[in-house]
Amino acid sequence: MTKQYLKPLALAVSLALSLTACGKSEQAAAPAPAPATTAPAPSASTAPAAASTTAAADSTGKSVFDISELGASTQACQDFNGFVNAKWVAANPIPADQSSWGAFNILNESSLKTQHDIVEAASKNADGAKAGSIDQKIGWLYRSGMDEATIEKNGFEPLKPQLDAIAGLKTGADIADFITKRFAEGNPQVFNFGSGADFQHADMQIAFANEGGLGLPTKDYYTKPDYKKIRDAYVAYIAKALELTGVADADAKKQADDVLKFETQLAAASLTPVEERDTKNEYHFVSVKDADKVTPHFNWEKFFDAQGVKIDKGFSLSQPKFFAQFDKMLTSTPASQWQAYLRFHAIDDASPYLSNNFQDNKFAFYGTTLAGQPQQRPRWKRVLSSVNGGMGEALGQLYVAKVFTPEAKQRAEELVTNVRDALKARIENLDWMSADTKAKAIDKWNKFLPKIGYPDKWRDWSGLDIKPDNYYANIEAADKFNYQYDIAKIGKPTDRKEWGMTPQTVNAYYDPTTNTINFPAAILQPPFFDAKADDAINYGGIGAVIGHESSHGFDDQGSQFDGEGNQKNWWTKDDKAQFDARTDKLVQQFNAYAPLQDKPDLHVNGKLTLGENIADLGGLNVAYDALQATLKQHPEEATKQIDGYTPDQRFFLNWARVWRGSMREQREEVLINSNEHAPESIRAFAAPSNMPAFATAFQCKPTDPMVRSADKQVKIW
Repeated sequence: MTKQYLKPLALAVSLALSLTACGKSEQAAAPAPAPATTAPAPSASTAPAAASTTAAADSTGKSVFDISELGASTQACQDFNGFVNAKWVAANPIPADQSSWGAFNILNESSLKTQHDIVEAASKNADGAKAGSIDQKIGWLYRSGMDEATIEKNGFEPLKPQLDAIAGLKTGADIADFITKRFAEGNPQVFNFGSGADFQHADMQIAFANEGGLGLPTKDYYTKPDYKKIRDAYVAYIAKALELTGVADADAKKQADDVLKFETQLAAASLTPVEERDTKNEYHFVSVKDADKVTPHFNWEKFFDAQGVKIDKGFSLSQPKFFAQFDKMLTSTPASQWQAYLRFHAIDDASPYLSNNFQDNKFAFYGTTLAGQPQQRPRWKRVLSSVNGGMGEALGQLYVAKVFTPEAKQRAEELVTNVRDALKARIENLDWMSADTKAKAIDKWNKFLPKIGYPDKWRDWSGLDIKPDNYYANIEAADKFNYQYDIAKIGKPTDRKEWGMTPQTVNAYYDPTTNTINFPAAILQPPFFDAKADDAINYGGIGAVIGHESSHGFDDQGSQFDGEGNQKNWWTKDDKAQFDARTDKLVQQFNAYAPLQDKPDLHVNGKLTLGENIADLGGLNVAYDALQATLKQHPEEATKQIDGYTPDQRFFLNWARVWRGSMREQREEVLINSNEHAPESIRAFAAPSNMPAFATAFQCKPTDPMVRSADKQVKIW
């Protein structure tokens, strides 16, 4: 599906806590880790020169960058993350209902508060609102989720029809029909299905079938001895979930063991996180007839007919090995084991919308065991998450009207233009790329489509039926409505102006199949963007974000797609070899980092995080260039110090502040194993350590840890 190929700045902190393979949650910062000794750790040597006491301030008079939060100035060249963030982290422990806490989380909490005000007002006024309006539907959806008494009274009653249907499955054909039917109702089973741009003809949408169906973070969690305790906890969670629906204890334990065995078989045929990043594993175009050869016991024509989808030449059966295993299990796995698997996942999927005992049981595993979080978020935040999942863009329409000004959008557009111009200049001046490849890179640059704040055209929600008093039914209706909206795109032209994130999401992304860079309204706020701040702060914040997303167009994945969004090799052989050699140095740099003190052998995976690391490095360099171009136009600002810091220093200070925060160790371990983003505490210093401009700005010595030697410095874009 299209969303699978989005390249976000970070895992969106607004997502609900869920670490299943199909629903990974947000990335956040780690406690100031010491990098492995084979790579430079962050730090600083000399204090900034005495300077003007001028300070950029907000309306309250508070400086837009509070230098009292900084450590000793001599630390900047020794441990830059510690210099900028350690004091703040020590003074701001992670709240009990969070798995991480930092700059992203704080901005997200601000967004949530605004959203909360909107949905509370909508709930109170829904009965008198215009019939069928988004205000009424959002109000009823939120109100039904907050009706705890009714939800408690209903228990798992809403789930019983699905459980009864599972109990009646006897054969592989029954199971295939059940899976097909549940998909048509907007409830995926075992695999994922949706629309996406054709990798070879990106102007058209085709169907994608992708692997899924696992409840643990990666395939390694099913087999490696290191994760036995997590597997045991997962089995206990499954058994308890079954018991809550009336399954006897002994039978629940047996079924839970069966579920783990079932998923272990699926996991064996699934991709590793690194393999998932290989675009060759994400697109495998086949005819319906050829797909049926891969899965002779699962009829794709029957499946498509049930979804109401017309397939022309074919679709992407993206991971044939997984689907072959799925088909084999339709005949080789006993129906009772299939029932246990489907029964558990029906309960697991429904748990957030059932009585508290189901919600508490799910949180105990995914929230506490996997993420180390002691307490659930308050109910209003959990329900608001469901509103975002069901009607996110509609809520975004109300959010934008409340908080996002035309002036903010205009200023952001100016920054996008300046940073993109700096990227173009970098490409044109590369000393390692031939003129032929440069011309094609510039052609791709010319075809970038920047999108700021919110969609030009809002979705139509008139077909979604929301009731004032039935939370579970509302969630089912929204799931089906959104699924039908997605698959209705199959066979139609790709809409480059459509958004893959809501305006209220604190994040940004690049989509290689549409060649678009996208900046939701919620991220266009401090510390990323501040209209009252000096240029250095804004370029070190939102400027670097713009550069990051733009650089994704030329990372190890984005570089495989042309300006039209097609997967196409536009590189000469020699240029590609140069690119690979440079990116390999970045892989080695990140492989050396071991951020968890209690697990010194657990290293960041340089290949898994390569795309984000390329984007950080390229984005920060491009934003720095854009700042220098702006300062040349305003030479009086180039030598002006604020709070004793030069523009170059403030640029890097705000970059590190963006990644400020800490994370619970359990959650960070899972993300190191499964997520394409490196820990944020590492991102605060890793890219600057490759930039001579950083060493110059803070007068670092060549032997300082933040200064990488010339042979180890990485320069790509």
